[in-house]
Amino acid sequence: QVQLVESGGGPVQSGGSLRLSCSASGYIVNRYCMGWFRQGPGKEREGVAAIVRDGRTTHADSVKGRFTISQDNTKNTLYLQMNDLKPEDTAMYYCAASREWTCFEIPLVRTEYSYWGQGTQVTVSS
Repeated sequence: QVQLVESGGGPVQSGGSLRLSCSASGYIVNRYCMGWFRQGPGKEREGVAAIVRDGRTTHADSVKGRFTISQDNTKNTLYLQMNDLKPEDTAMYYCAASREWTCFEIPLVRTEYSYWGQGTQVTVSS
């Protein structure tokens, strides 16, 4: 049984930083793709960043230069370092894992992911 557990969210002021973690069990983090998605109030869930099996990373334009996805294979954990946070980054952040290689070409597409965590809330105040 696959379990993804996020942590590290919370309130932060604009310009601040947070590091999200996603601990995986029942799934090897470098098997296919893993990603971070977010859903703000009244918005659809969107892809933030993803990392594929060969280590290649993809970041959404809205977070490029501010957020960095990484993983520690020894800890089977996914991370999202978020710097220079803005109020528009306020959202529930979800960790996701795929179970097919098709995610390699479109790693930020939500439907490529089968396993999801419960989410961790990030709230950025101005």
